[in-house]
Amino acid sequence: MKGYSRWKRRRALTGYALAAPVLLGTLVFFALPFGLTFWYSLTFGPGGQTFVGLDNYAYVLSTRSFRLAAGNTLRFLGLGVPLILVISMLLALALQKKFAGTKLFRNVLLFPMVVPVAGIVMVVDVFLAEQGALNALLQALGLSPVRWMESPAAFWVLMALYVWKNCGYNVILLLAGLNMIPEELYQCARLEGANERQVFRYITAPLMRPTVFFVVVISVINAFKSYREAFLLGGEHPHTSVYFLQHYLNNNFNNMTYSRLSVAAILLFAGMMVLVAVLYRMQSEDGEAVL
Repeated sequence: MKGYSRWKRRRALTGYALAAPVLLGTLVFFALPFGLTFWYSLTFGPGGQTFVGLDNYAYVLSTRSFRLAAGNTLRFLGLGVPLILVISMLLALALQKKFAGTKLFRNVLLFPMVVPVAGIVMVVDVFLAEQGALNALLQALGLSPVRWMESPAAFWVLMALYVWKNCGYNVILLLAGLNMIPEELYQCARLEGANERQVFRYITAPLMRPTVFFVVVISVINAFKSYREAFLLGGEHPHTSVYFLQHYLNNNFNNMTYSRLSVAAILLFAGMMVLVAVLYRMQSEDGEAVL
């Protein structure tokens, strides 16, 4: 019995030793930076000299720039994620039919993923410049040229880039989920006289909920990454319609106002956690998937 206890204790120590590098890395690169960021959000001055409590939060929440950045970010998420989800699902359902050229179409969808962001921005800039191809077409039609990235149209330019760049990956994920649904379920439903709408509602939609949940989370993450395109096309101070939270963070970093930067980072983290929790609750409640 003592030998078994000694072996069990040695096995536990071995497990702790193997997990130690991961735990140490998590502590050094995640937990400590998060703790320091939270501390800086409660202080004022270089190195957190003066403790001010929640005054920084009250100040940041009252500033027009933060409210503008947060509003634009929420608007982009609220419009972009449902839009890309609907388009991706429609394309995945179409590709499931396996028509001629399906493989080629899949490769075309994945092409934007392998193109560097800088390359995409350069091409878009050529088309959308004041003397670019799109404005030349508008002038040929007798219309006035548009300064795309200096007007509210900039928001929709970024939305189109977001959908175009990330749609292919979502389609592949959704198509994999669709292919995992047993064909027998569809055959039984058709034998019972179910139409396409009923098949989708009672078979496809319920069984696709875990995959859709994952795609939504990935789409939210990719929506935050759209800051890259916004920064490369619009610079540090873009049009107000595409001034996102990442712009606010970056500008405060450049201005060395680390307290405000820390507050915005904590609020962004909290917002993302709330969003993921809501999505998870919608996907699963009491062990049962629900919409």
